[in-house]
Amino acid sequence: MPENDLSEAVSLSQPSQVTSATQGAYNAIRRMILVGDLRPGEKLKIDTLKARLDTGASPVREALSLLTSDQLVERIDQRGFRAAPASQRNFEEILKLRCSLEEMALRQSIGNADDAWEERLVLSLHRMSREKSKISEAYEDLHKAFHMTLLSNCDSSILLKFCSQLYDLNVRYRYLAGRSLDYKTRNVGDEHAEILSAALQHDADLASERLINHYQKTGAFLRQSGLVSES
Repeated sequence: MPENDLSEAVSLSQPSQVTSATQGAYNAIRRMILVGDLRPGEKLKIDTLKARLDTGASPVREALSLLTSDQLVERIDQRGFRAAPASQRNFEEILKLRCSLEEMALRQSIGNADDAWEERLVLSLHRMSREKSKISEAYEDLHKAFHMTLLSNCDSSILLKFCSQLYDLNVRYRYLAGRSLDYKTRNVGDEHAEILSAALQHDADLASERLINHYQKTGAFLRQSGLVSES
């Protein structure tokens, strides 16, 4: 997957093929949902979003319709919308799918390993480690870039698209977990470095084990924290 194509897949502000006004509203609302500025289950009022984004009602409505296909927004009646709810059951489903599909993509990427992919991997981790704030939007884009670069050599655009969508669905839960001081005691940087090391060694079993363990640690924290409802 060419690096310029990958950049579109990794950003929280991923563009859509729509008019500029709708695209701007789509990107802004999408980002607010992912980082938690719009809370799970929150009703999304057209007039409120229109004023907040300084745009028209039509672009907002069209953006919300697009976001329903991303499973980040739900229709609550013929004309109303809300941010997709969060629950333990939903997180478990996302986590299970993410582990399965990303393991498949990672194993394929390692099987196709070449110098160009390895250089992109090392560079993506370096860029992420240089970002001082681990809760900034810049860090989030770099974090997704690292994870998607791990998978980018799998030679399957459909698989990458699903992995990217699952990453986004998971982000809200990771932000929720990240509000806890206990969660912040994890050394996530070391976890990333260990995944990278195994990938560069072309050890698909170890890299997959470390990647899944990386995700399961967040899952375990959420199960114990009570931050997400069971329903």
